[in-house]
Amino acid sequence: MLRTSIPRAPSLPTSSGIFHLCLTFLLGQVGLLQGHPQCLDYGPPFQPLLHLEFCSDYESFGCCDQHKDHRLAARYRVIMDYLDLKGHELCGGYIKDILCQECSPYAAHLYDAENPQTPLRNLPGLCSDYCSAFHSNCHSAISLLTNDRRLRETREKDSAHFCHLLNLPDKDYCFPNVLRNDHLNRNLGVVAEDGRGCLQLCLTEVANGLRNPVSMVHAGDGTRRFFVAEQVGVVWVYLPDGSRLEQPFLDLKNIVLTTPWVGDERGFLGLAFHPRFRRNRRFYIYYSCLGKKKVEKIRISEMKVSRADPNKADPKSERVILEIEEPASNHNGGQLLFGVDGYLYIFTGDGGQAGDPFGKFGNAQNKSSLLGKVLRIDVNGAGSDGRRYRVPRDNPFVAEPGAHPAVYAYGIRNMWRCAVDRGDPITRWGRGRMFCGDVGQNRFEEVDLIVKGGNYGWRAKEGFECYDRKLCHNASLDDILPIYAYGHAVGKSVTGGYVYRGCESPNLNGLYIFGDFMSGRLMALQEDRKTKKWKKRDICLGSTESCAFPGLISTYSKFIISFAEDEAGELYFLATSYPSAYLPHGSIYKFVDPSRRAPPGKCKYKAVPVKTRSKRVQFRPLAKTVLDLLKEQSKKAARKLSNATSASRPVRTSSLKGPSRKPASPTSSRKTFRGPGTKKRARVWSPGSQGMRKMRRKSHSGRVRQSRAGRSLRRPFLSGSLAGGRARGESPRPMGAPAIELGL
Repeated sequence: MLRTSIPRAPSLPTSSGIFHLCLTFLLGQVGLLQGHPQCLDYGPPFQPLLHLEFCSDYESFGCCDQHKDHRLAARYRVIMDYLDLKGHELCGGYIKDILCQECSPYAAHLYDAENPQTPLRNLPGLCSDYCSAFHSNCHSAISLLTNDRRLRETREKDSAHFCHLLNLPDKDYCFPNVLRNDHLNRNLGVVAEDGRGCLQLCLTEVANGLRNPVSMVHAGDGTRRFFVAEQVGVVWVYLPDGSRLEQPFLDLKNIVLTTPWVGDERGFLGLAFHPRFRRNRRFYIYYSCLGKKKVEKIRISEMKVSRADPNKADPKSERVILEIEEPASNHNGGQLLFGVDGYLYIFTGDGGQAGDPFGKFGNAQNKSSLLGKVLRIDVNGAGSDGRRYRVPRDNPFVAEPGAHPAVYAYGIRNMWRCAVDRGDPITRWGRGRMFCGDVGQNRFEEVDLIVKGGNYGWRAKEGFECYDRKLCHNASLDDILPIYAYGHAVGKSVTGGYVYRGCESPNLNGLYIFGDFMSGRLMALQEDRKTKKWKKRDICLGSTESCAFPGLISTYSKFIISFAEDEAGELYFLATSYPSAYLPHGSIYKFVDPSRRAPPGKCKYKAVPVKTRSKRVQFRPLAKTVLDLLKEQSKKAARKLSNATSASRPVRTSSLKGPSRKPASPTSSRKTFRGPGTKKRARVWSPGSQGMRKMRRKSHSGRVRQSRAGRSLRRPFLSGSLAGGRARGESPRPMGAPAIELGL
């Protein structure tokens, strides 16, 4: 059937059958044999941008883009050139099927590539009936498909030995059974859910060692930098490679008012860059401070970046825009953001204490007060009456007697973290909508959509329910209801999030993702555009099967402080394991959908270069990845297996002739039976031509080194309120007081 012979390719080193038996046992012990959709590059499958001409069975969802499809087609043509007419007829379909398994959504499982530190198979796992038929009809073509010595030697033997080498322990995943399994293919490409309907997402760790990171923003200047603000008043610059500059961007520790008390809500609370920052170098900050006679205030200021160093703020450039006296130490608000209209929006709390007790109706319902409000101002010029800002002419209460003209919306208790929807990447649907999480009092937390002139009900209402019954039944209330509210059985301090509009996780588009500071729960709201209602979805992390990708983690610090998005719209959250402004227990995480990704190359962005004068501090991840945890479990299983093997061996006595031998120790056994992840087993082979194998082997080794160094996306995947006091209107707890409310 072969028209001509071909040179015999060098064989790959192989391990003993005993090792494979042990490895199979170990992987089974830690759950890696529970295959999940994964490609040979250790990423989730995707929907190709362009039509696949060769492996067309996988053009709707799989692991091949058009470039790889063309490469497989070229290899197919080379192989078929060695076959005669009968070989074409008998083997063409088999060879195409086998080559195209690189495009299967389960390619990693078919090639035993789910762990990057174990070797790939030479050929995909084939089901016994299919394998026998292939060997019977096309055994002479085996040498064209693989250079594995063992497989090539079985070419002239019976099919049983050959198919045994291609056997997969789990029959559901061998080809072609994997195509027929409805359970595996029914929900391919959608966000995975557990039995309770909880969305299965994963994380990468981006940063750690931060002191209550309250805000992470980008400058919108194309540099792809992150600016991360700590509650104590220090802002750090993180570069696209994941490193942090040694010198801070801004240090206001001597001015910012905060304390080490667990849950103190005062401090540096907000940061926003001007939409035209690239030209005017201006940014805005929101922080707590002491005024004359030690009166507590919140201050909103404008600053500029130094001309000498783009990664340093000019400390002498601060220009105070607005100051508001705070009657209590909690409910300080803290959000700054620019709307699509170019105006600066400022979100203030109601002044603190419980139940907004200030005045007849409270600060939030009093339109002459700046507390408990959304303010909208124009920072591009000075206004009348000595104001360092202008009031937009179309602000809703400009002409209302007694109302402050800067008020845009009111009836707010303590909105903690708001965001502007950048809109659907294609249709622009939703662009400009403003979402906020408003921390509740005793019973409910809520998520609101901010509209011009809206009254959000506090203190008349909390969530959907009445709080002050007299005000609640006032006919003039006309309040706007939340799009979602939840009780304190779920959480006690909402942290507002973002609508996902990024590129890397297409399934998440349109989901509003937020969390709760106190309970540490992550949640999402999904909009039904027909009914204009929002459905709540829980987000679950921790599935070993779903997150078994390089660099992904499934755990995070409990107290979710804030959410963020980068210039490309990818979503992050900031959290700490201990909510004190002076302790470096804060981390930043990036969301990853393990079920589907964008096609390779689609989400590549070239950062605008920025000069750095400060030294770079390389990121060192602290969180253990899921694969690290599985590796640890496999080592424990290996030790148990080794001990059991040693115990079962007969001990040779000194009466035996010849040199005496000691029974194998657990250590020596481990040297023989290496589990996944040991250095000597970190050999990777990728299917394809000999030249491509060499190239892939080289590139993959780089990926393994990156995985060990904690680079790639692992750099870049947590407050409503910063304490239970925000959730219940209490004053911050003094240092040393019991921490029962926080569960510490």
